[in-house]
Amino acid sequence: MNKPVIAFFNNKGGVGKTSLVYHLSWMYATLGLHVLTADLDPQANLTAAFLNEERLEDLWSNENYSQKTIFGSVQPLIDATGDIANPHMEELEYNLKIILGDLALSSFEDQLSEVWPKCLEGDKRAFRIISAFWRILQKAAKVAESDIILVDVGPNRGAINRAALIASDYVVIPLSPDLFSLQGLKNLGPTLRDWREKWADRFKKNPMKDIDLPQGKMEPVGYIVLQHSVVSGQPVKAYEKWMSRIPEVYQKAVLGKFEGNIPKIEEDQHCLAHLKHYRSLMPMAQEARKPIFFLKSADGAIGSQLAAVRSAHHDFEQLARKIAERVGLDVPILIPQKEI
Repeated sequence: MNKPVIAFFNNKGGVGKTSLVYHLSWMYATLGLHVLTADLDPQANLTAAFLNEERLEDLWSNENYSQKTIFGSVQPLIDATGDIANPHMEELEYNLKIILGDLALSSFEDQLSEVWPKCLEGDKRAFRIISAFWRILQKAAKVAESDIILVDVGPNRGAINRAALIASDYVVIPLSPDLFSLQGLKNLGPTLRDWREKWADRFKKNPMKDIDLPQGKMEPVGYIVLQHSVVSGQPVKAYEKWMSRIPEVYQKAVLGKFEGNIPKIEEDQHCLAHLKHYRSLMPMAQEARKPIFFLKSADGAIGSQLAAVRSAHHDFEQLARKIAERVGLDVPILIPQKEI
């Protein structure tokens, strides 16, 4: 049985997307699920967040390091020597694994672009290439017995992201409350619909009934507003202007319809969460190489910061449960709040 793939995508960078995937991966693992995370961004920032410098240096100093990354899995297709290779998964905890990113993945872009129109001609190799990410994810999830697959992608609308989104069942959209993020949302929605429709046309042309292809649902789960400043529990006025516009733009651009009313963002069913900027906690967590909700006094979190750590745990747990509910995934009700 295929496992749900959730991509986190915004074609505008700098919204905290990779940090969101990192924290949700740990939260789902904390909640008791078996989690597979995949870094499909050629910048490999998620990989750098999960692995310490020593492990990265050890990995990259090996001339055959690509065999342990996503690039190694698609390299036989790039070299035209075979189909996808068995994916390597780096184990972070017994129930949390990652398919490592690789800067070399950018070389896959041209080939993905080249074969895209060939799918309409029923070209077998074209279908193998376009479906590579999907088949790698599902193959790895089967081996790891994963319950959920979280995917980080780059902030662009290139061929790698198109293939990554086609491999996704659901899409979560992280946003910043600013003009640039709002403009990005206006472009993102039509892009998702275009990719979904064009993949559906190609899907019908598949000449190989023995190959597992993604449905390319790319179903929008909702949006998350990240990194807004809060004063006395309310967003500062500079951000309120942009936040108030998000519900309408999301309905029209992403859903492709207007539901007849423009709710306040606090009441918008499509808004999954508002996540505060945790200020001093984020650099502290990066130094400790752990999620902010795992920080302890030994890491430097003292006084009011410990209250913020507990708040972060609550916020991310609620967000993780809400996403899981919308994709039809059961999550245990009670868990102890402790580090894995």
